[in-house]
Amino acid sequence: MARLNVNPTRMELTKLKKKLVSARRGHKLLKDKRDELMRQFMIMIRENRQLRSEVEAGISEANRYMAVAGSVMQREVLETALMLPKQEVELDVGQKNVMSVEIPVFNTKYRTSDSSDIYSYGMAFTSIDLDGAVSALSDIFPKMIRLAEVEKACQLMADEIEKTRRRVNALEHIMIPDYEETIKFITMKLSENERSTTTSLMKVKDMVLKESHKYH
Repeated sequence: MARLNVNPTRMELTKLKKKLVSARRGHKLLKDKRDELMRQFMIMIRENRQLRSEVEAGISEANRYMAVAGSVMQREVLETALMLPKQEVELDVGQKNVMSVEIPVFNTKYRTSDSSDIYSYGMAFTSIDLDGAVSALSDIFPKMIRLAEVEKACQLMADEIEKTRRRVNALEHIMIPDYEETIKFITMKLSENERSTTTSLMKVKDMVLKESHKYH
């Protein structure tokens, strides 16, 4: 807590009081923002944890299928089967404002709605385990997109929470106490000046009365 280097005048006192009111109002708004960001952040964190668990389980399942398919199919046949995909996905990236944080929103659009288009090969010369691997990856793909969206949102919100926390601390522990200390100092200084002026006026009055009495 430090006193600001300002002249102890009534004008400065008025300015500082207005600044103190604004600082207290800003402090309350920033605290409310921080608390709401924390609430939203915790919701995102829980969703992120659940999605990551599901995606990792889906990838593990796909890897198991692919490992079996690789052991029963020739490498050239496997590579040829996956060379020309039939399905296409278009990713549209938008934004959503959450407590002044612009978080990404991913929207996917498939070329066709036919679920069989995920298989880019004929079934006659491929293993059923390859079908299982492709199907497992297709099932978790939307969750992978959502996971990327949520993880980026968590990163952006964490940065904003840290910035807001620093601003709250600066107001709470530096600016507001400095304003209060300076206002207290100026108020005391003005009171002291008023007492000094009053004392001087009383002395002048006594001198005038004495001179007047002597004259009479």
